[in-house]
Amino acid sequence: MTKFSENFSRRKFIVTAGASAVSSILLKGCLGNPPEPGGTADGGAGAGGGAPVATSAVAVANEKRVEGIESTKITLGYIPIVESAPLIIAQEKGFFAKYGMVDVKVAKQANWGSARDNVEIGSAGGGIDGGQWQMPMPYLISKGLITKNSVQIPMYVLLQLNTQGNGIAIASKHEGKGLGLKLEKSAQDYILGLKKANTPFKAAYTFPKANQDLWIRYWLAANGINPDVDVELLTVPAAQTVANMKTGSMDAFSTGDPWPLRIVKEKIGFLSALTAEIWKGHPEEYLAIRGDWVDKHPKATEALLAGIIEAQQWCDKPENRAELVSIVSGKNFFDVKQEVLLPPYQGKYLMGDGKPDINDFKMSTLYWNDGVGNVSYPYKSHDLWFLTESVRWGFLPTKTLADSKAIIEKVNRGDLWKAAAKLAGVPDADIPAKSTRGVEKFFDGKEFNPDKPEDYLKSLAIKKA
Repeated sequence: MTKFSENFSRRKFIVTAGASAVSSILLKGCLGNPPEPGGTADGGAGAGGGAPVATSAVAVANEKRVEGIESTKITLGYIPIVESAPLIIAQEKGFFAKYGMVDVKVAKQANWGSARDNVEIGSAGGGIDGGQWQMPMPYLISKGLITKNSVQIPMYVLLQLNTQGNGIAIASKHEGKGLGLKLEKSAQDYILGLKKANTPFKAAYTFPKANQDLWIRYWLAANGINPDVDVELLTVPAAQTVANMKTGSMDAFSTGDPWPLRIVKEKIGFLSALTAEIWKGHPEEYLAIRGDWVDKHPKATEALLAGIIEAQQWCDKPENRAELVSIVSGKNFFDVKQEVLLPPYQGKYLMGDGKPDINDFKMSTLYWNDGVGNVSYPYKSHDLWFLTESVRWGFLPTKTLADSKAIIEKVNRGDLWKAAAKLAGVPDADIPAKSTRGVEKFFDGKEFNPDKPEDYLKSLAIKKA
């Protein structure tokens, strides 16, 4: 028996609850700005963060240790919104440890900019090795398009964390103006009128050129509003959503649960649309890790993914949602009241502004099965949609589509997901045979055929490309 096997066998006697208590103590901090050279992992004095660590040494009876595992350590970053739940649950419920990843550290990030900066320096410099990302951030980081000094940090997209769980919230001062999923002409004229009055409609998102920017752009453009001309776009961290809408510094916000419901519950605003209404079963956020870490630790990567896959299956069961909320709502993770988080996890959304409430579990955040495909598998066709939308808005050059196959092949590692799924005992029927989910359909009648992205781009009336 190897030394690792002996040590891990001893860990099998550690109870899950005890390890969770330890991680609760360790995860009080937040990994904000990267530490100065020579500083500590918590950012040192003045970094605004405490210890970003929570070990995952939680042992379980049905251990599936990976032979030849190169490391048991990795540091993953997350933002405290529902997309990150599989990472937290994999740690707290012992799924990481089940596959031998007993030293996983889950580090809360102050915002998306901090996550980007921390992955650039890596865990060796007090940052992170990877974690939760909006798309196409891993592609932009790989190309050095959003990093400091344009440094290229090759990233691998390994797994989709979830689908849905986002909404577009509107400030309460706009109630009664018809700002719903589909805008009538009067609502369009209202938004355009604000621009003419030199009080433009201000629409915010948490990070530019990524998911939540793309969702609000799609909604506006599908309703005849040019997001680059007719409104003012802002970047606001998710945690500042409620405060900024209270002060009136923004009119709309595209972000993930629990923030939209908080806005409605606190009568600050209402929901014009859920992203599940804009594109049912849409790809949301992903797990991506530095390519150099994955290349050096292929077996550890497989073990890590297997743990997350099991966590996603656990998260997706309705009977587990109450426990899920009790875990992630705590001060060490999301730090929100359970009563704000539980309804959306049950598919219960208060829309406000006279709109009928939604009560449908399939409209909630889903982590494994959305009725369309496998939520966890990173379909290359979805990566292509994100790249196509990036071309649409001028974030990437038009030649990106001609080069898209090669670009995606370098970043998307669905092959590693499939190996991990087999390790986790996923039935063959639940492992996608193809890297495409096929034609995607949107609320405005548009369709995205991944075999013809140029045709999709041509069909869009409002665009830069």
